[in-house]
Amino acid sequence: MKLIYIIVSSEDDDRVMEQLNKNGFSGTKMATTGSFLRSGNTTLLVGTEAEKVDKVIEIVKQECGPRQRITANTPPTVGAMNNGYVAYPVMVDVGGATIFVMDVEKYVKI
Repeated sequence: MKLIYIIVSSEDDDRVMEQLNKNGFSGTKMATTGSFLRSGNTTLLVGTEAEKVDKVIEIVKQECGPRQRITANTPPTVGAMNNGYVAYPVMVDVGGATIFVMDVEKYVKI
């Protein structure tokens, strides 16, 4: 038995969960926050048999591929005078997923 932690953008979580459910997987959805863009993320916890892990990963790949977004860069220090620092648009990569697969010693569903 495996426990899969799937961290995706909040923009992608509904599509990922819908496809996981359609393919017979269930899970728990938790709201989380990323540190770089301080944007909303969702962490999905999915328990499954070891031989089905690759199917879960494939579903995630199909539903939340990486993409680019324009955002304004922020001053280097918060609350300090910006000393002529000018914010300008920056292209950053967003989307995709971070996936951790862990062994589960025991699984009980009550």
